[in-house]
Amino acid sequence: MIKGKKIWLNGRIVDWEEVRVHIVSETFSYGYGVFEGIRCYKTKDGRAVFRLHEHMERLINSAKILFLNIPYSRDELIGAAHEAVKANNFEECYIRPYVYVSTYGESTWDFRKAAVDVAIAVWDWGTYIKEKAVSEGIRVKTSSYTRHHVNVNMTKSKANANYINFALARGEALRAGFDEALLLDVNGLVAEGPVENIFMVKRGEIITPPLTYILEGITRDSILTIASDQGIQCREESFTRDQLYTSEEVFFCGTAAEVTPVREIDYIQIGLGTPGPITKKLMNLFFDVVCGREERYMKWLFYV
Repeated sequence: MIKGKKIWLNGRIVDWEEVRVHIVSETFSYGYGVFEGIRCYKTKDGRAVFRLHEHMERLINSAKILFLNIPYSRDELIGAAHEAVKANNFEECYIRPYVYVSTYGESTWDFRKAAVDVAIAVWDWGTYIKEKAVSEGIRVKTSSYTRHHVNVNMTKSKANANYINFALARGEALRAGFDEALLLDVNGLVAEGPVENIFMVKRGEIITPPLTYILEGITRDSILTIASDQGIQCREESFTRDQLYTSEEVFFCGTAAEVTPVREIDYIQIGLGTPGPITKKLMNLFFDVVCGREERYMKWLFYV
């Protein structure tokens, strides 16, 4: 990670080091806040943020679910992201909007009354998992941690506190020598990766878990759209981890992970142990889309 120099904070651009959250803020204590992850790519026509409108819509919905009142409209947040990207000098960057409780001791846990700050930070993140993930695929371990139930935490909110579950899962996988984790839901069915949605390919068809337990992934939606436009059959269906073992291809997708092939799960080789043809096709198309090389999907790009 290479940090940016400026952050958008409550309507103004400030120095990176100027942003502070008090240690007794309820966001710090309880994880009571929401955030987004967005990527901005280099294209022949300049920098373009991928599906910015949808990300800001999800940020607003995440806050609504937690009774946090964002004092900005979606269009104002879009403009703020534009300012934050322009204030930093990256050709490509990762954009992280935060909505958090800025005061302490006033909400009595009724967060409708809480004072809320909004910040948008920008940095150069590069590859999320590892440099050769795209060309070689990654090794994945099924986690001993379960993806939390829909009534344990609000799974349709990209809430800060939800990510302790994912951090524990990924940390366990890394300590065991794997690249990433796979989480199952409370019924033992495949849910997702820590920050990714998962897809498998069987007999030329793409299958991905339904949205029951998982966040509504924007990259997930993009991949389903692109695949359908290519005439590839897609369906949402619950499945078990041993169905993944016998699939022809598996891949993750997400804003951070983009499209990442999986070559092994729980020491079992997937397919030929290399990125499969459908995965490679969708991966290449995805990068064409985000880099402005596919006219059909230009509506997904917000130029800065």
